[in-house]
Amino acid sequence: MYENLSFPQEPKHPAGRPVLEPGKHPDLTPDSLWFTHDPAIYHDPVSGNYYVYGTGADALRSKDLISWERMGKVIEGVPDEAFAHVGTQNIWAPDIVKVGNEYRLYCSNSSFGVQQSCIFLAVADNAEGPFVPRGIVVKTDNTCIVNAIDANIIEDNETGQQYMVYGSFWDGIRILKLNKETGLAGEEGLGECIAHRPLWCDGAIEGPYIIYNPDTEYYYLFVSYGSLNSDYNIRVGRSKSVTGPYLDHNNRAMTDLDDFDNTVGYMIACGYGFHEGQQYMGPGHNSVLRDFDNEWYLVHHIRPKEFKRGDISTMHVRKILWSEDGWPLASPEVYSGEKLQPLKEEDIVGKYERIRLTPTVPQGVQTSITMELRPDFTASMGISIHAQWKMVDEYTIALTYANTTETYKVIPCWDYELWKPTLAITGKDDKGICLWGKKYE
Repeated sequence: MYENLSFPQEPKHPAGRPVLEPGKHPDLTPDSLWFTHDPAIYHDPVSGNYYVYGTGADALRSKDLISWERMGKVIEGVPDEAFAHVGTQNIWAPDIVKVGNEYRLYCSNSSFGVQQSCIFLAVADNAEGPFVPRGIVVKTDNTCIVNAIDANIIEDNETGQQYMVYGSFWDGIRILKLNKETGLAGEEGLGECIAHRPLWCDGAIEGPYIIYNPDTEYYYLFVSYGSLNSDYNIRVGRSKSVTGPYLDHNNRAMTDLDDFDNTVGYMIACGYGFHEGQQYMGPGHNSVLRDFDNEWYLVHHIRPKEFKRGDISTMHVRKILWSEDGWPLASPEVYSGEKLQPLKEEDIVGKYERIRLTPTVPQGVQTSITMELRPDFTASMGISIHAQWKMVDEYTIALTYANTTETYKVIPCWDYELWKPTLAITGKDDKGICLWGKKYE
Protein backbone atom coordinates (compact mmCIF):
# COMPACT_ATOMS: atom_id res chain seq x y z
CA MET A 1 0.00 0.00 0.00
CA TYR A 2 1.11 3.58 -0.76
CA GLU A 3 3.97 2.28 -2.91
CA ASN A 4 3.68 5.15 -5.38
CA LEU A 5 2.83 7.97 -2.96
CA SER A 6 5.06 10.66 -1.54
CA PHE A 7 4.01 11.87 1.91
CA PRO A 8 5.23 15.09 3.54
CA GLN A 9 8.15 14.56 5.89
CA GLU A 10 7.85 15.38 9.58
CA PRO A 11 7.78 19.19 9.76
CA LYS A 12 10.96 20.67 11.17
CA HIS A 13 9.79 23.50 13.36
CA PRO A 14 12.07 26.32 14.47
CA ALA A 15 12.49 26.91 18.18
CA GLY A 16 9.33 28.25 19.75
CA ARG A 17 6.87 26.84 17.25
CA PRO A 18 4.47 24.54 19.12
CA VAL A 19 4.18 20.86 18.32
CA LEU A 20 0.58 19.94 19.04
CA GLU A 21 0.99 16.60 20.75
CA PRO A 22 -2.17 14.48 21.14
CA GLY A 23 -4.24 15.61 24.10
CA LYS A 24 -1.92 18.46 25.05
CA HIS A 25 -2.70 22.16 24.99
CA PRO A 26 -0.14 24.20 23.01
CA ASP A 27 2.12 26.51 24.96
CA LEU A 28 0.55 29.92 24.46
CA THR A 29 3.59 32.14 24.84
CA PRO A 30 4.08 35.55 23.21
CA ASP A 31 7.46 34.48 21.83
CA SER A 32 6.08 31.61 19.76
CA LEU A 33 6.85 32.09 16.08
CA TRP A 34 3.60 30.53 14.95
CA PHE A 35 1.23 32.92 16.70
CA THR A 36 -0.24 35.85 14.85
CA HIS A 37 -3.61 37.58 14.46
CA ASP A 38 -5.38 38.70 11.26
CA PRO A 39 -2.73 37.16 8.95
CA ALA A 40 -2.35 38.60 5.44
CA ILE A 41 -0.29 36.33 3.18
CA TYR A 42 1.96 37.67 0.40
CA HIS A 43 4.36 36.00 -2.08
CA ASP A 44 7.06 38.50 -3.00
CA PRO A 45 8.09 38.37 -6.68
CA VAL A 46 11.45 40.02 -5.94
CA SER A 47 12.84 37.87 -3.10
CA GLY A 48 10.65 34.80 -3.65
CA ASN A 49 9.85 34.81 0.07
CA TYR A 50 6.43 34.36 1.58
CA TYR A 51 5.41 37.00 4.11
CA VAL A 52 2.58 37.27 6.62
CA TYR A 53 1.57 40.65 8.03
CA GLY A 54 -0.57 40.63 11.17
CA THR A 55 -2.17 42.86 13.76
CA GLY A 56 0.48 44.87 15.58
CA ALA A 57 2.29 45.36 12.23
CA ASP A 58 4.37 42.25 12.94
CA ALA A 59 5.67 40.34 9.93
CA LEU A 60 6.72 36.72 9.44
CA ARG A 61 8.93 35.37 6.65
CA SER A 62 9.14 31.91 5.13
CA LYS A 63 10.68 30.08 2.18
CA ASP A 64 8.15 27.24 2.16
CA LEU A 65 4.97 28.25 4.09
CA ILE A 66 5.96 25.70 6.75
CA SER A 67 8.81 27.17 8.81
CA TRP A 68 8.57 30.86 9.72
CA GLU A 69 10.85 33.46 11.23
CA ARG A 70 9.63 36.62 12.93
CA MET A 71 10.73 39.90 11.33
CA GLY A 72 9.39 42.27 13.99
CA LYS A 73 7.40 45.41 13.32
CA VAL A 74 7.48 46.76 9.78
CA ILE A 75 5.91 50.11 10.72
CA GLU A 76 6.50 51.87 14.03
CA GLY A 77 3.45 54.06 14.44
CA VAL A 78 0.34 55.55 12.93
CA PRO A 79 0.36 58.88 11.07
CA ASP A 80 -0.40 62.02 13.10
CA GLU A 81 -3.71 62.51 11.31
CA ALA A 82 -4.81 58.99 12.26
CA PHE A 83 -3.83 59.45 15.92
CA ALA A 84 -5.69 62.75 16.06
CA HIS A 85 -8.84 61.02 14.78
CA VAL A 86 -8.66 57.70 16.66
CA GLY A 87 -6.54 58.48 19.72
CA THR A 88 -4.56 55.22 19.72
CA GLN A 89 -1.39 53.82 18.16
CA ASN A 90 -3.07 50.47 17.44
CA ILE A 91 -2.28 48.94 14.06
CA TRP A 92 -4.66 46.17 13.04
CA ALA A 93 -5.07 43.80 10.12
CA PRO A 94 -2.58 45.04 7.48
CA ASP A 95 -2.87 44.05 3.83
CA ILE A 96 -0.17 44.48 1.19
CA VAL A 97 -0.08 45.05 -2.56
CA LYS A 98 2.80 45.87 -4.91
CA VAL A 99 2.26 48.59 -7.54
CA GLY A 100 5.25 49.04 -9.82
CA ASN A 101 8.28 49.14 -7.52
CA GLU A 102 6.27 50.35 -4.54
CA TYR A 103 5.00 48.10 -1.75
CA ARG A 104 1.78 49.44 -0.19
CA LEU A 105 0.65 48.37 3.26
CA TYR A 106 -2.94 49.23 4.19
CA CYS A 107 -3.38 49.33 7.98
CA SER A 108 -6.34 49.80 10.31
CA ASN A 109 -6.14 52.17 13.27
CA SER A 110 -8.91 51.53 15.79
CA SER A 111 -9.81 50.24 19.24
CA PHE A 112 -12.14 47.43 20.25
CA GLY A 113 -15.87 47.93 19.78
CA VAL A 114 -15.90 51.48 18.38
CA GLN A 115 -16.40 53.06 14.95
CA GLN A 116 -13.88 55.87 15.51
CA SER A 117 -11.46 54.25 13.08
CA CYS A 118 -9.45 54.77 9.94
CA ILE A 119 -7.51 52.89 7.30
CA PHE A 120 -4.17 54.45 6.35
CA LEU A 121 -1.60 53.68 3.69
CA ALA A 122 2.14 53.24 4.33
CA VAL A 123 4.73 52.56 1.61
CA ALA A 124 8.18 50.99 1.21
CA ASP A 125 10.54 49.91 -1.55
CA ASN A 126 10.68 46.30 -0.33
CA ALA A 127 8.44 43.77 1.37
CA GLU A 128 10.18 44.02 4.75
CA GLY A 129 9.91 47.78 5.15
CA PRO A 130 10.20 49.98 7.03
CA PHE A 131 6.88 51.31 5.72
CA VAL A 132 6.38 55.09 5.84
CA PRO A 133 2.83 56.46 6.26
CA ARG A 134 1.45 58.31 3.22
CA GLY A 135 -2.11 59.21 4.16
CA ILE A 136 -5.58 58.14 5.26
CA VAL A 137 -7.71 56.24 2.78
CA VAL A 138 -11.03 56.31 4.66
CA LYS A 139 -12.14 57.14 8.18
CA THR A 140 -15.32 56.62 10.17
CA ASP A 141 -16.88 57.72 13.43
CA ASN A 142 -20.02 56.94 15.42
CA THR A 143 -22.20 58.76 12.90
CA CYS A 144 -21.18 56.33 10.12
CA ILE A 145 -22.92 53.11 9.17
CA VAL A 146 -19.73 51.12 8.72
CA ASN A 147 -16.38 50.69 10.50
CA ALA A 148 -13.14 51.57 8.66
CA ILE A 149 -11.04 48.51 9.46
CA ASP A 150 -9.92 45.25 7.78
CA ALA A 151 -8.71 46.50 4.39
CA ASN A 152 -8.00 44.23 1.43
CA ILE A 153 -6.95 45.38 -2.04
CA ILE A 154 -8.27 43.78 -5.22
CA GLU A 155 -7.82 44.75 -8.87
CA ASP A 156 -10.32 44.35 -11.70
CA ASN A 157 -8.83 41.66 -13.92
CA GLU A 158 -9.96 43.39 -17.13
CA THR A 159 -9.66 47.12 -16.46
CA GLY A 160 -6.88 47.25 -13.87
CA GLN A 161 -9.02 49.46 -11.62
CA GLN A 162 -8.12 48.93 -7.96
CA TYR A 163 -10.62 48.65 -5.13
CA MET A 164 -10.40 48.37 -1.38
CA VAL A 165 -12.85 46.04 0.35
CA TYR A 166 -13.24 46.69 4.06
CA GLY A 167 -15.64 46.84 6.98
CA SER A 168 -16.74 45.20 10.18
CA PHE A 169 -20.08 44.81 11.94
CA TRP A 170 -22.70 47.63 11.92
CA ASP A 171 -23.58 47.81 8.22
CA GLY A 172 -21.58 45.11 6.51
CA ILE A 173 -18.68 44.94 4.06
CA ARG A 174 -17.99 47.79 1.63
CA ILE A 175 -16.00 48.12 -1.59
CA LEU A 176 -14.39 51.48 -2.40
CA LYS A 177 -12.65 52.57 -5.61
CA LEU A 178 -8.97 53.52 -5.23
CA ASN A 179 -6.70 55.86 -7.16
CA LYS A 180 -4.03 53.42 -8.38
CA GLU A 181 -1.48 56.20 -8.83
CA THR A 182 -1.62 57.39 -5.22
CA GLY A 183 -3.04 54.32 -3.49
CA LEU A 184 -5.60 56.53 -1.72
CA ALA A 185 -9.36 56.76 -2.18
CA GLY A 186 -10.52 57.27 -5.76
CA GLU A 187 -14.08 58.28 -4.93
CA GLU A 188 -16.02 60.13 -2.27
CA GLY A 189 -18.01 58.36 0.42
CA LEU A 190 -17.82 54.92 1.99
CA GLY A 191 -18.35 52.71 -1.06
CA GLU A 192 -21.03 50.11 -1.83
CA CYS A 193 -22.18 47.28 0.42
CA ILE A 194 -21.37 43.79 -0.93
CA ALA A 195 -22.01 41.59 2.14
CA HIS A 196 -24.26 41.97 5.17
CA ARG A 197 -25.52 39.83 8.04
CA PRO A 198 -29.27 39.63 8.80
CA LEU A 199 -30.89 42.11 11.14
CA TRP A 200 -31.68 39.51 13.83
CA CYS A 201 -27.96 39.05 14.69
CA ASP A 202 -25.43 41.63 15.85
CA GLY A 203 -24.07 42.25 12.36
CA ALA A 204 -21.06 40.04 12.98
CA ILE A 205 -19.21 40.06 9.65
CA GLU A 206 -15.62 41.21 9.12
CA GLY A 207 -12.21 40.39 7.66
CA PRO A 208 -13.16 40.55 3.94
CA TYR A 209 -10.76 39.20 1.34
CA ILE A 210 -11.35 39.08 -2.45
CA ILE A 211 -9.24 37.09 -4.89
CA TYR A 212 -9.68 36.30 -8.59
CA ASN A 213 -9.35 32.77 -9.95
CA PRO A 214 -8.43 32.87 -13.67
CA ASP A 215 -9.36 29.20 -14.08
CA THR A 216 -13.00 29.74 -13.04
CA GLU A 217 -13.14 33.45 -14.05
CA TYR A 218 -14.82 34.28 -10.74
CA TYR A 219 -13.92 36.73 -7.98
CA TYR A 220 -14.26 35.07 -4.56
CA LEU A 221 -15.23 37.07 -1.47
CA PHE A 222 -14.16 35.49 1.83
CA VAL A 223 -15.64 36.92 5.06
CA SER A 224 -15.69 35.93 8.72
CA TYR A 225 -18.99 35.50 10.54
CA GLY A 226 -19.42 35.60 14.30
CA SER A 227 -17.10 36.43 17.17
CA LEU A 228 -13.35 35.81 17.11
CA ASN A 229 -13.73 34.78 20.78
CA SER A 230 -16.12 31.91 20.07
CA ASP A 231 -17.98 31.09 16.85
CA TYR A 232 -15.87 32.65 14.07
CA ASN A 233 -16.30 30.82 10.75
CA ILE A 234 -15.30 31.59 7.17
CA ARG A 235 -17.92 32.06 4.43
CA VAL A 236 -17.48 32.55 0.67
CA GLY A 237 -19.47 34.10 -2.15
CA ARG A 238 -18.44 34.58 -5.77
CA SER A 239 -19.13 36.96 -8.65
CA LYS A 240 -18.15 37.55 -12.26
CA SER A 241 -17.69 41.23 -11.35
CA VAL A 242 -15.25 42.50 -8.73
CA THR A 243 -17.94 44.82 -7.34
CA GLY A 244 -20.53 42.05 -7.05
CA PRO A 245 -23.17 40.93 -6.51
CA TYR A 246 -21.53 38.04 -4.63
CA LEU A 247 -23.64 34.87 -4.48
CA ASP A 248 -23.19 31.70 -2.47
CA HIS A 249 -23.52 28.05 -3.52
CA ASN A 250 -27.34 28.36 -3.42
CA ASN A 251 -27.29 31.57 -5.50
CA ARG A 252 -28.26 33.60 -2.46
CA ALA A 253 -26.75 37.06 -2.24
CA MET A 254 -24.21 37.70 0.49
CA THR A 255 -26.32 40.77 1.30
CA ASP A 256 -29.45 38.65 1.95
CA LEU A 257 -31.08 39.90 5.15
CA ASP A 258 -33.50 36.94 5.31
CA ASP A 259 -30.84 34.49 6.51
CA PHE A 260 -32.96 33.09 9.34
CA ASP A 261 -30.91 29.92 9.87
CA ASN A 262 -27.32 31.19 9.34
CA THR A 263 -26.93 29.38 6.01
CA VAL A 264 -26.09 32.23 3.61
CA GLY A 265 -22.48 31.91 2.48
CA TYR A 266 -20.51 28.82 1.52
CA MET A 267 -18.82 27.85 4.81
CA ILE A 268 -15.27 26.69 4.08
CA ALA A 269 -14.04 26.46 7.71
CA CYS A 270 -15.42 26.49 11.25
CA GLY A 271 -14.51 25.15 14.68
CA TYR A 272 -13.61 21.45 14.49
CA GLY A 273 -12.23 18.48 16.36
CA PHE A 274 -11.02 14.98 15.52
CA HIS A 275 -11.16 12.03 17.95
CA GLU A 276 -7.68 12.70 19.34
CA GLY A 277 -5.45 15.73 19.65
CA GLN A 278 -6.17 19.43 19.87
CA GLN A 279 -9.65 20.68 18.99
CA TYR A 280 -10.04 24.18 17.58
CA MET A 281 -12.56 26.99 17.56
CA GLY A 282 -12.98 30.24 15.69
CA PRO A 283 -11.06 30.09 12.39
CA GLY A 284 -11.32 33.47 10.74
CA HIS A 285 -9.95 36.72 9.37
CA ASN A 286 -8.33 34.84 6.55
CA SER A 287 -6.27 35.73 3.53
CA VAL A 288 -5.87 33.65 0.36
CA LEU A 289 -2.78 33.06 -1.78
CA ARG A 290 -2.37 31.86 -5.34
CA ASP A 291 1.39 31.51 -5.55
CA PHE A 292 3.71 31.58 -8.55
CA ASP A 293 3.23 27.82 -9.08
CA ASN A 294 -0.58 28.21 -9.25
CA GLU A 295 -0.96 26.53 -5.86
CA TRP A 296 -3.65 27.90 -3.56
CA TYR A 297 -3.60 28.42 0.23
CA LEU A 298 -5.95 29.61 2.95
CA VAL A 299 -4.24 31.44 5.84
CA HIS A 300 -6.22 32.30 8.96
CA HIS A 301 -5.97 32.67 12.70
CA ILE A 302 -7.64 30.16 15.00
CA ARG A 303 -7.76 29.32 18.70
CA PRO A 304 -7.71 26.12 20.76
CA LYS A 305 -11.13 25.06 21.98
CA GLU A 306 -9.89 25.64 25.55
CA PHE A 307 -9.08 29.27 24.66
CA LYS A 308 -9.18 31.80 27.46
CA ARG A 309 -9.63 35.51 26.84
CA GLY A 310 -6.19 37.02 26.39
CA ASP A 311 -4.67 33.90 24.81
CA ILE A 312 -2.82 34.52 21.55
CA SER A 313 -4.20 33.36 18.21
CA THR A 314 -2.49 30.59 16.27
CA MET A 315 -1.91 30.89 12.52
CA HIS A 316 -2.87 27.99 10.25
CA VAL A 317 -1.91 27.63 6.59
CA ARG A 318 -4.09 25.17 4.65
CA LYS A 319 -3.92 23.89 1.12
CA ILE A 320 -6.87 24.89 -1.09
CA LEU A 321 -8.12 22.51 -3.76
CA TRP A 322 -11.05 23.23 -6.08
CA SER A 323 -14.32 21.41 -6.68
CA GLU A 324 -15.45 20.60 -10.20
CA ASP A 325 -18.08 23.35 -10.02
CA GLY A 326 -15.56 25.98 -8.96
CA TRP A 327 -15.72 26.25 -5.16
CA PRO A 328 -12.66 26.26 -2.87
CA LEU A 329 -12.02 23.25 -0.62
CA ALA A 330 -9.72 23.72 2.38
CA SER A 331 -7.54 20.91 3.71
CA PRO A 332 -8.47 19.61 7.18
CA GLU A 333 -4.77 19.59 8.09
CA VAL A 334 -2.15 22.32 8.39
CA TYR A 335 0.03 22.58 5.27
CA SER A 336 3.29 20.63 5.28
CA GLY A 337 4.22 20.54 1.60
CA GLU A 338 1.55 18.14 0.31
CA LYS A 339 0.62 17.88 -3.39
CA LEU A 340 -2.09 16.02 -5.27
CA GLN A 341 -0.87 12.63 -6.52
CA PRO A 342 -2.44 9.77 -8.47
CA LEU A 343 -4.08 7.27 -6.11
CA LYS A 344 -5.27 3.69 -6.47
CA GLU A 345 -8.41 2.16 -5.04
CA GLU A 346 -6.38 0.12 -2.57
CA ASP A 347 -4.75 3.31 -1.27
CA ILE A 348 -8.13 4.79 -0.44
CA VAL A 349 -9.79 1.78 1.20
CA GLY A 350 -9.88 2.06 4.98
CA LYS A 351 -11.32 3.92 7.96
CA TYR A 352 -11.60 7.68 8.19
CA GLU A 353 -12.68 10.37 10.60
CA ARG A 354 -15.23 12.56 8.81
CA ILE A 355 -16.43 16.03 9.80
CA ARG A 356 -19.43 17.74 8.19
CA LEU A 357 -19.05 21.52 8.45
CA THR A 358 -22.72 22.21 9.10
CA PRO A 359 -23.91 25.79 9.69
CA THR A 360 -25.54 26.14 13.11
CA VAL A 361 -26.93 28.99 15.26
CA PRO A 362 -24.57 30.00 16.78
CA GLN A 363 -21.77 28.23 14.95
CA GLY A 364 -20.49 25.34 17.05
CA VAL A 365 -17.41 23.12 17.01
CA GLN A 366 -18.07 20.24 14.60
CA THR A 367 -16.63 16.85 15.61
CA SER A 368 -15.85 13.71 13.66
CA ILE A 369 -17.58 10.39 13.13
CA THR A 370 -16.08 7.19 11.75
CA MET A 371 -16.44 6.47 8.04
CA GLU A 372 -15.27 3.25 6.37
CA LEU A 373 -14.60 2.73 2.65
CA ARG A 374 -14.47 -1.00 1.83
CA PRO A 375 -12.82 -2.89 -1.07
CA ASP A 376 -16.24 -3.87 -2.48
CA PHE A 377 -17.14 -0.13 -2.83
CA THR A 378 -19.64 -0.18 0.00
CA ALA A 379 -19.24 2.33 2.79
CA SER A 380 -20.64 3.21 6.19
CA MET A 381 -20.78 6.35 8.33
CA GLY A 382 -21.23 5.78 12.02
CA ILE A 383 -23.50 2.79 12.54
CA SER A 384 -26.66 3.81 10.74
CA ILE A 385 -25.70 5.12 7.29
CA HIS A 386 -24.96 2.68 4.46
CA ALA A 387 -23.42 4.08 1.30
CA GLN A 388 -21.48 3.31 -1.86
CA TRP A 389 -18.28 4.91 -3.09
CA LYS A 390 -16.33 5.10 -6.35
CA MET A 391 -13.29 6.77 -7.85
CA VAL A 392 -14.15 9.70 -10.11
CA ASP A 393 -10.57 10.29 -11.19
CA GLU A 394 -7.12 9.46 -9.83
CA TYR A 395 -7.49 11.76 -6.79
CA THR A 396 -11.27 12.25 -6.48
CA ILE A 397 -13.88 9.97 -4.91
CA ALA A 398 -17.66 10.17 -4.70
CA LEU A 399 -19.77 8.69 -1.91
CA THR A 400 -23.56 8.32 -2.23
CA TYR A 401 -26.38 7.54 0.21
CA ALA A 402 -30.10 8.33 0.17
CA ASN A 403 -30.41 11.38 -2.12
CA THR A 404 -26.98 12.78 -1.25
CA THR A 405 -23.64 12.65 -3.04
CA GLU A 406 -20.41 13.72 -1.35
CA THR A 407 -17.40 14.39 -3.56
CA TYR A 408 -13.89 14.51 -2.06
CA LYS A 409 -10.37 15.29 -3.17
CA VAL A 410 -7.84 12.91 -1.57
CA ILE A 411 -4.29 14.09 -0.81
CA PRO A 412 -1.35 12.71 1.20
CA CYS A 413 -0.71 15.02 4.16
CA TRP A 414 0.79 15.28 7.63
CA ASP A 415 -1.58 14.48 10.51
CA TYR A 416 -0.97 17.32 13.00
CA GLU A 417 -3.13 15.71 15.69
CA LEU A 418 -1.43 12.29 15.68
CA TRP A 419 1.91 13.50 14.27
CA LYS A 420 2.31 11.09 11.36
CA PRO A 421 1.58 10.92 7.63
CA THR A 422 -1.91 10.03 6.45
CA LEU A 423 -4.46 10.69 3.69
CA ALA A 424 -6.70 13.75 4.00
CA ILE A 425 -10.04 14.20 2.28
CA THR A 426 -11.72 17.53 1.60
CA GLY A 427 -14.89 18.04 -0.35
CA LYS A 428 -18.54 19.01 -0.29
CA ASP A 429 -21.90 17.40 -0.79
CA ASP A 430 -24.40 18.28 -3.51
CA LYS A 431 -26.12 20.66 -1.10
CA GLY A 432 -22.94 22.75 -0.75
CA ILE A 433 -21.91 21.61 2.73
CA CYS A 434 -18.13 21.22 3.12
CA LEU A 435 -16.66 17.99 4.46
CA TRP A 436 -13.29 17.21 6.04
CA GLY A 437 -11.67 13.95 6.95
CA LYS A 438 -8.52 11.94 7.38
CA LYS A 439 -7.59 8.28 7.26
CA TYR A 440 -6.53 6.46 10.42
CA GLU A 441 -5.11 3.03 11.13
